[in-house]
Amino acid sequence: MTPPEPVASVPHDFVWLASQSPRRRQLLGQLGVRAELLVPDALEDAESLEATCAGEPPRDYVQRVTAAKIAAAQQRLARRGLPPAPILCADTTVALGRRILGKPADAAEATRMLSALSGRTHQVLTAVAVAHAAGVEHDLKISRVRFAPLDDSVIQAYVASGEPFDKAGGYAIQGPMAGWIAHIEGSYSGIMGLPLHETARLLRAAGVRSAL
Repeated sequence: MTPPEPVASVPHDFVWLASQSPRRRQLLGQLGVRAELLVPDALEDAESLEATCAGEPPRDYVQRVTAAKIAAAQQRLARRGLPPAPILCADTTVALGRRILGKPADAAEATRMLSALSGRTHQVLTAVAVAHAAGVEHDLKISRVRFAPLDDSVIQAYVASGEPFDKAGGYAIQGPMAGWIAHIEGSYSGIMGLPLHETARLLRAAGVRSAL
């Protein structure tokens, strides 16, 4: 028999979301969780936290980045003197084998990424961390996505739309490219950027109120 999850003694009506992703806030709303933004200020070099290290496996990378994000968010909360509440951070990366596909810098890189993903299966890894009074809890969800073969014209039209440039791997599963995804295995919400089952478990342990 699985023991019940530990629950924080003081319930919280909201969670600090240390992410600028509107998708993550939307997914938290699906759980009935109110999220208040705790995003970096102009003095923080948030992009540097996502720098890759040579030879680093994708699993290690996404967990390291999420741990760095949650530590930075804890410092941010204390520095701003904001009301205490659990903090949620997440990071999503796309990997083709051991190759990490981040956010493409330009159209040429986006085209190369999508061409590499065409007709192949890749991994989408999302790490989640929740910091609360008792400590920091982590989880990781790995899903698999297979694209149908993509014609050059499809890739060029998608790149021209501008959608690939702020997305790991150069695509969003909830966008037009969904019509070319032949198979997924794992968590659809995790591929979007926040695996709801794992996130809900972490939030319950932190004492965050939700719809269920």
